[in-house]
Amino acid sequence: MTHQPATPPKAPRNNRDVVVASVCGFVVALMVGASYAAVPFYDWFCRATGFNGTTQVATSAPASSLERRIAVRFDSNVSGGLPWKFEPEQTEISVKIGEVVTAYYTVTNQSARATSGVAAYNVAPLTVGAFFQKINCFCFTEQSFGPGEKREMAVVFYVDPALVADHEYDELNTITLSYTFYPAKEPTPKPLAATEPDKRKGNL
Repeated sequence: MTHQPATPPKAPRNNRDVVVASVCGFVVALMVGASYAAVPFYDWFCRATGFNGTTQVATSAPASSLERRIAVRFDSNVSGGLPWKFEPEQTEISVKIGEVVTAYYTVTNQSARATSGVAAYNVAPLTVGAFFQKINCFCFTEQSFGPGEKREMAVVFYVDPALVADHEYDELNTITLSYTFYPAKEPTPKPLAATEPDKRKGNL
């Protein structure tokens, strides 16, 4: 009589479940990590390429300017919740490519209390961001205004002469620089030590 080889015992089901759960957990952790890494990578990519209208930051002016001119339009917006009047002093100027230009915006706090805001920006057409070089501006820095305060704010920029080497922009006549002010988050009050008197309250 021929004996059949013994069938090896099957791995317990709960062991398989542990392995599957471990693999799924690793995949989820990898995806979460990738999503967090994508944020700084996307920011770097936009700044490096000008993608999505992100302008470039220059440390110095070009050696010379060209005769070709281009119109730069200035747009201003204020997000809801910020009682500011925000407008460019000129809505459009004509500049030489490579010429360093200073443009001004005016901001007025129309509230009877102090308020703070932060400006973000982009340019249109979006792909021109790679050639729009800012030397100085008021963007991404919190700006605080007293009640009724009015202030002039400058942006210093130039259009990179490298633009003329890209024939995609041979017919480009206008660039729009757009700013939007958003309310700045109010700082969280610092907790007082147990022995420190609370000066924020009136005398009882």
